Amino acid sequence: MKTIEMIHPIEQCYDHEPCALAIGFFDGIHTGHQKVIEKMSHIAAEKGLKKAVMTFDPHPSVVLNPEKQRTDYLTPMYEKKRILENLGIDYLFIVPFTSSLAQMEERDFIANYFTKNKVKEVVAGFDFTYGKYGKGNMLKLEADKDGFEVTMVERHALNDEKVSTTLIRKDLKEGNIKSANKQLGRPYKITGLVVQGEKRGRTIGFPTANVEPNEIFVLPRLGVYAVTIKIEQTGKVFKGVCNVGVKPTFHDPEKQQISIEVNIFNFSDSIYGERVEVEWHDFLRPEQKFDGIDSLIAQINKDKEKAIEILNTLHID
Repeated sequence: MKTIEMIHPIEQCYDHEPCALAIGFFDGIHTGHQKVIEKMSHIAAEKGLKKAVMTFDPHPSVVLNPEKQRTDYLTPMYEKKRILENLGIDYLFIVPFTSSLAQMEERDFIANYFTKNKVKEVVAGFDFTYGKYGKGNMLKLEADKDGFEVTMVERHALNDEKVSTTLIRKDLKEGNIKSANKQLGRPYKITGLVVQGEKRGRTIGFPTANVEPNEIFVLPRLGVYAVTIKIEQTGKVFKGVCNVGVKPTFHDPEKQQISIEVNIFNFSDSIYGERVEVEWHDFLRPEQKFDGIDSLIAQINKDKEKAIEILNTLHID
């Protein structure tokens, strides 16, 4: 997959073959987004075009709504690229979402990013908007198209509720991992580096891998989870139980940063410095403060048993 950053002067970005284009922010690349990309891929194959995706960076809210700006993501750009490459996309166009882009008139956007950009087919969801004040929509795009065809993908729902990045973020924040995963079409994933921690877990018989995310991911609700962890270098996947939180039994929650710590089952190797992928399968309980070490150890054992029970029901590569 070739990544093309659409920087000005934009004409220098046009050195590529004619393509069919799926456009959107695509945070999460959830099942709704996948419908858009699948439709684009089908049209591209049918018409002998390259498969392309256009996304934006950062999220438009950073420019349009600073009070509610979104700076953490379900799929930060590195993860988004990885997923799209696995989907067989030929070109990824990254458009910087700046104040000048937000002020661009609809026809100028169409001309610069579609017509002159060798886009022959534009595919987007029913709610896609573009241009100054977001006045452009799919009906207007159909009316103003110039040198390309337009395909609108209808609303995608599960249990009569629209699949959306907003809903998935809400589910994660509430610990509704199964609901989030169903909408994503895969387990939610955070990637990062195993770094040195306090090593407190090993003193009570539960050594943990302290995972520092390599990008700004949406963190699930503070608490304990059944997870799997993949070591990128070896490709091996292990089951485990993960605590996301501030460890209130040992620290003042008001003064501590959130950590991601995974107790990996049947594992004793040192993996400091390794890049890992943590996949979230189920929420076990909220983070809580215990009266002492003994009650903490008893609860961790219960968490481990529950996680093993859950993970044994899953097909894990």
